[in-house]
Amino acid sequence: MTHQKISMAQALNQALRDAMTADDSVLMFGEDVGALGGVFRITDGLTAEFGEDRCFDTPLAESGIVGMAIGLAMNGMRPVVEMQFDAFGYPAFEQIVSHVAKMRNRTRGRIALPMVIRMPYAGGIGGVEHHCDSSEGYYAHTPGLTVVAPSTVADAYTLLRRAIEWPDPVVFMEPKKLYWAKEEVDLTEPAPGIGTAVVRREGADATLIAYGPSVPVAMEAAEAAAAEGRELTVVDLRSVVPFDDETVCAAVRRTGRAVVVAEASGFASVSSEIVARVTERCFHSLAAPVRRVTGFDIPYPPPKLEKFQLPGVDRILDAVDDLQWEDS
Repeated sequence: MTHQKISMAQALNQALRDAMTADDSVLMFGEDVGALGGVFRITDGLTAEFGEDRCFDTPLAESGIVGMAIGLAMNGMRPVVEMQFDAFGYPAFEQIVSHVAKMRNRTRGRIALPMVIRMPYAGGIGGVEHHCDSSEGYYAHTPGLTVVAPSTVADAYTLLRRAIEWPDPVVFMEPKKLYWAKEEVDLTEPAPGIGTAVVRREGADATLIAYGPSVPVAMEAAEAAAAEGRELTVVDLRSVVPFDDETVCAAVRRTGRAVVVAEASGFASVSSEIVARVTERCFHSLAAPVRRVTGFDIPYPPPKLEKFQLPGVDRILDAVDDLQWEDS
């Protein structure tokens, strides 16, 4: 086994390279993903290695990119497409909701669409308008779509490989601010697949539930809480759909308190669904109502104001303090 210190961007690049090597039906295409290697260099070197037939640039037309992927997937290929930035994916939304998500159901199982829509998403990079958004709620709400959000270098590799092999369409949400985070990993080690949450940290007092870019923040908050004498469990969902009720609820039942952390706005969100599921399934184990720390219900602010929008350690610790400790 070989351990190496690599970034999330490098892990995603390696996942694409390994998938394309293992299966000739895997294609990678989108805006600037060819010779340039993508805005974030996730596809760096793939065109040189596999040729322009397997990794290529497209016109600036997201609906056309996804529409072409639908046709390719219907005819036996496994397309992987990149939306370049999360908010650039909205022109393709009709294709994703009306066709990508519904094709298997519409054809009574005769036609599957094994395709991956890669979305660099969320904030933390100081992006201008349309370059930062947290759109996972739209896709999670749509039956027929699998929605994945890695938070670690190892998971970025494993989950992308699994997503490409998945029999149905996957919206793969890549946290932009974590692209350059480095970890020492062994990419050959087995890891949980799609639909399995993991406990990143054990603690007896309360549970933080997070996914994607919010996981490192939750871990930092747990470290800060420990310094104050309060031990927190941190659960990383890894995939939003399918949702791992068993792991999440087991952690909440152990601690009796929970806080959900997410960058997306709170109203009608993935965080809302998590609170509902935990409350329904763990009601008799809860010592306090489940709290949320989310982005505010406003459009993503300009870069210099972004730090006020995104959940931070102080806001998480305030929510933990609000879990009715005096009543325990």
